[in-house]
Amino acid sequence: MKYALLSDIHSNLHALDACLAHAQTQGVERIALLGDLVSYGAFPSEVVARCQALQDEGAVVVRGNHEELVQTHNVNTPNPSLGSQTAQWTHDQLSPAQRFWLETLPLTERVDEMFFVHASADAPERWRYVEDERIAGLSLDAACSHPDVRYVFGGHVHHQSLYYRGTGRQLMAFKPTAGVPIPTPKHRQWIATIGSVGQPRDGNPRAMYAVFDSTSAKLTFHRVAYDHRAAASAVREAGLPEFFAQRLETGK
Repeated sequence: MKYALLSDIHSNLHALDACLAHAQTQGVERIALLGDLVSYGAFPSEVVARCQALQDEGAVVVRGNHEELVQTHNVNTPNPSLGSQTAQWTHDQLSPAQRFWLETLPLTERVDEMFFVHASADAPERWRYVEDERIAGLSLDAACSHPDVRYVFGGHVHHQSLYYRGTGRQLMAFKPTAGVPIPTPKHRQWIATIGSVGQPRDGNPRAMYAVFDSTSAKLTFHRVAYDHRAAASAVREAGLPEFFAQRLETGK
């Protein structure tokens, strides 16, 4: 079965729709949404509605730190984080039913040999970034304590990366190339961060997502062009901080 893996949508409806359309051309049969559906962008309610519909069709959905932030934000916090700057606005755009849905999403899900999580599987509620071999190893060890798990998929870092465990315990990093399928044989253990649909931060504004073929055991990272200028204009029209519009335009 082919899975589309999407994370860090961040209320960017333009990017989400572009990635879903691209996934259809890849023959995807099921979707996994790996958290941070909201914040930063101009369309939180529309994105949540789209994700709820996908869940009704069988998509896996897990909770990210921004789903938590829109519930717990405090506008009086001194020196608020970047996420906190849009949390109040995002909270107000969502219906009570949508906020409840976000609040009740699970932190992790397991499907066959796959483990889905937003951040690090060893402590998903701490929102640690899987951005080096050490944290990747801790996350992989925790997920693979379930004997059938061979693949861990997450987001959070807004970059695309892949690590695997070789013959020893040390993890090896593999640099993916967009559009090139990577053999990920099941006799090894693998952990990937699939990048951000709605807010890339590597200097390239194209949206990120990945496709995993569980039958052929191949993982393909994708970059998808979309109307990022329209998404940035929507951020400005919503009265959100200019920084978030510029980030969509530059991918930084």
